[in-house]
Amino acid sequence: MNYNIQNAKIASITEKTLIVGIDVGSETHYARAFDWRNYEFTKKPLAFSNTEAGFLTFKAWVEDLQEKYGKTAVIAGMEPTGHYWFALGKFLQDNGMKPVHVNPHHVKKSKELDDNNPNKNDRKDPKTIAALVNEGRFSYPYIPTGIYAEIRSLSNLRFQTQEEVTRIKNRIARWFSIYFPEYKDVYGDVKAVSGRMVLKKAPLPEDIKKLGVEGVNKIWRDAKQRGAGMKRAKTLVSAAEHSVGSKEAPEAARIELKHLLGDMDVYTARLEELVEKLENKLKEIPYIDKLLEIKGIGMITVSGFIAEVGDIRRFDNPKQLQKLAGYAIVADSSGKHNGESRISHRGRKRLRYALYEAAISVIGKNKEFREIYDYYRTRKQNPLKKMQSVIAIACKLIRIFYTILTKGVDYDGQKMLSDIVRPETIMAA
Repeated sequence: MNYNIQNAKIASITEKTLIVGIDVGSETHYARAFDWRNYEFTKKPLAFSNTEAGFLTFKAWVEDLQEKYGKTAVIAGMEPTGHYWFALGKFLQDNGMKPVHVNPHHVKKSKELDDNNPNKNDRKDPKTIAALVNEGRFSYPYIPTGIYAEIRSLSNLRFQTQEEVTRIKNRIARWFSIYFPEYKDVYGDVKAVSGRMVLKKAPLPEDIKKLGVEGVNKIWRDAKQRGAGMKRAKTLVSAAEHSVGSKEAPEAARIELKHLLGDMDVYTARLEELVEKLENKLKEIPYIDKLLEIKGIGMITVSGFIAEVGDIRRFDNPKQLQKLAGYAIVADSSGKHNGESRISHRGRKRLRYALYEAAISVIGKNKEFREIYDYYRTRKQNPLKKMQSVIAIACKLIRIFYTILTKGVDYDGQKMLSDIVRPETIMAA
């Protein structure tokens, strides 16, 4: 806990502040209102629906309490429960009320204090949330707007679509393992165009056998498919002739593969469309082109980074980004025990994943980052393990991204190498 930050949050709550705890639900929310001394203004929670009418009811309720008790500011705390808080949070923000988040883990642990009972109910939770806000145990949610909202939404869609493509691929792989396991020896990837042409007309080994070598080759000739000919046709037909795949329920098997290949086409096209739109939107962000000039850094990494971070100008330093990603270093020590430090894992999971993938990429493709990685792994003092070195590179990328996007400087690999402190070199000198 950074107590300076917590104290600043506590100091922001004055006798003129109305503290509202909200238990967020899918259809109905529950709210309770308190002052800075934890004095409650109402006898029972306000229940309001997740609709425009419900939000206006809540607003009128808050304004009435403000007028009655002389409150000029409103801070509304809630748990970030899935996606149910999005609409309410935006409404609060647009209407001059400050939405904040409390940690669900803190709510769970704290709500037993009043009655020594861990049970969840609509009356207890808003009070617990409000108390945590009053103690400064909250965070300010970031609700992106404009181009940053577009990029986050498009990136989420791309992520979801990619997951769907992966699921379809796995289902196709399962189909082949049952009905045509030899196919993978002919085509290593289901996306192979010539192979898909045949499968759409002759999905099962018995169908391919009926076509024969000439029939398979004719499909490719008619489509003017280059790179496939008699040799590949003979290999495919031979695999079909010697297949050990199941021959049960052939009609169902044909229908299943037809649907799977069709779904693959649909979702692949959607993915390509989303990637193109993301590329166009990213061009509107200053200095994005400078990030893409770093060897090993591609559009997917950059879009994932911007989607999670938003406007980077809202951060004062790269360490805040490191914390957001869950890469903040946590010490493991107590008394005489001094264990290995670790990362917190408390942050945005997708940002942490994007940076990890980026680190793996630059280690493999960028000679400067590879040199740093090797140095971390082999240095005499405190050499890092493989995973630790990858995380160190990810944190290095955070600092580089921050510098480029805030200052507009060009990436300089040699300068990056020269900035690395090498204790053994200093000692030798």
